[in-house]
Amino acid sequence: MAGTEQFVKVGAGGSVELFTEAFGDPADPAVLLVHGAGHSAAAWDDEFVARLVHGGRHVVRYDSRDAGRSTASPVGEPDYDLRTLVADAAELIAALGIAPTHVVAMSQGAAVGQLLALDHPESVATLTLASSTPGGPGHEAGDLPPMTEALAAIFAEGSGEEQAGPDWSDREAVVAYLVDAERPFAGRSRPFDEDGVRATAERMVDRAGAIAAQVTNPFLIDAGEPWRARLADIAVPTLVLHGTEDPLFPLGHGHALAAEVPGARFVAMPATGHEVFPRALWDTVVPEILAHSG
Repeated sequence: MAGTEQFVKVGAGGSVELFTEAFGDPADPAVLLVHGAGHSAAAWDDEFVARLVHGGRHVVRYDSRDAGRSTASPVGEPDYDLRTLVADAAELIAALGIAPTHVVAMSQGAAVGQLLALDHPESVATLTLASSTPGGPGHEAGDLPPMTEALAAIFAEGSGEEQAGPDWSDREAVVAYLVDAERPFAGRSRPFDEDGVRATAERMVDRAGAIAAQVTNPFLIDAGEPWRARLADIAVPTLVLHGTEDPLFPLGHGHALAAEVPGARFVAMPATGHEVFPRALWDTVVPEILAHSG
């Protein structure tokens, strides 16, 4: 599916370029897809985007800083924080002339979405928050279930290896690394979609200007002051989608988020972990997004 490609300058003096792709009729309601940490716009499958377009939406996906074809910082030295990503999104929406837009965001992108609705309400028509938590990742949430023991053990055992990473010049090694990195986050009661995850990894590697920065820097940025207490101030219609088998933010995080955003609607994604909408759920997820953004 062919889209309209564009680089949008954001940040101080327009020093940062964000790569965007737009699909569908610009006269249709706009949907902005915001990816998670370590991912890029390529994480949103072309067919998934096409389904939204066929539902009458003008879909924009973009690479945040350090992702895909957008401006990158040196590996291990991101020169921005989470609030910077929020400001980037607001500037992008304004520059593209799609305000207010329907924001569909996952994981770290969903944290950006929450703050976008709070600090730039003129930018947001509706929110769809997937695989998220109330407030920011890493903020204190003692009342919510911790990550699973299995995932915590992987983090504890593999931190040194993850820091070393593969040979970043070896495409196949990097693809294999990305596939293995996704495996622990997938739902356990559905077979791991090896082929689908590999295809996504290949797209991300092939379009990345600095793949090592992409999979490193977003995990190092400061989330800033907690904002969970402000969630009651979100004033746009909000849909919360959450995997029933999310090992990073177990299901209670999704329920809590929906409870703390006024009027939010919660939809569980069965047999789904902390992962971009699995193909098996598109028949459910796409109609939910279309109805919510209608």
